[in-house]
Amino acid sequence: MRIVFLNRYQNSVERGAETFVKELTLRLSSKHEVEVLTGRDADSMQKVLVGKYDIVIPVNGRLQSLKVSLARLMGKYKILITGHSGIGRDDIWNIAVTKPDVFVALTDYMANWAKKWAWGTRVVKIPNGIDLERFSPLGERIELDLPKPIILSVGALVWYKHHEKVIDAVSRLERGSVLIVGEGPLKMSIKKQGTEKLRKRFMIANFSYEDMPKVYRSSDLFTLPSWSREAFGLVYLEAMASGLGVVAPIDESRKEIVGESGLFTDVDDVIEYAEAISRALDIDWSKKARAQAEKFSWEKVAKEYEEVMLNMIKQR
Repeated sequence: MRIVFLNRYQNSVERGAETFVKELTLRLSSKHEVEVLTGRDADSMQKVLVGKYDIVIPVNGRLQSLKVSLARLMGKYKILITGHSGIGRDDIWNIAVTKPDVFVALTDYMANWAKKWAWGTRVVKIPNGIDLERFSPLGERIELDLPKPIILSVGALVWYKHHEKVIDAVSRLERGSVLIVGEGPLKMSIKKQGTEKLRKRFMIANFSYEDMPKVYRSSDLFTLPSWSREAFGLVYLEAMASGLGVVAPIDESRKEIVGESGLFTDVDDVIEYAEAISRALDIDWSKKARAQAEKFSWEKVAKEYEEVMLNMIKQR
């Protein structure tokens, strides 16, 4: 089976979509021919057609997905699109306009939503995965110049991740520091807010993907109060695999991912959010968190993708 991923940003940024492509490529290439077209090549239909692929997976959506859809009349390949854009207009376009052969939803909640737009497209649910060897409670840690316990929040510094809510909540507590890891346009405003409200109990930093396991191991609790349209939230898996409990927003997707490895709360209610963080800090989540993360191993996820793709080829 010949498979190609199209991702303009592979090897240039480190996000959930890039991790997805990297991990699946690593595992699928042991049995199949797998290529990743990056940069301008990711939008070149000439490259796609010359490659004579069986399965084409456009990662960047919208125009890229539409071009892939139109070119399949000549390429005779099958199209698989994943729900990394999250519930909303982008994935409505990716499903209803592009009309892939298969749309992979990352949660049951997303799958039920996608079926409303999937006219002639098969919808399957396969979650994101986690590298359980890389992200583990055992291993090297780093020294963080913050008072314990450390509440970690990881994600792009953009409005819909709502890191400011973590700062507001922890500022209501007499204990606990906040470490926010990420880059983005709101870095200076988040840093200003954190410094004013938490002073020496706050740090904002950026670490390489290679160093992130050390960061998780050096923290005591994880939280990310992002909006309900979050596609999945790979960082929740990274935290749980590292043995951290999670405080998450109350929504169906987060319940499915986190399970019994943390507490759910109304992150828009700063008092309720603060109380949930305080309660979670008093609980040993390590065993439950690791057990929950083990349900999402990349080996298991890759096998599910392989089965779906082989079935797609049989239907040609």
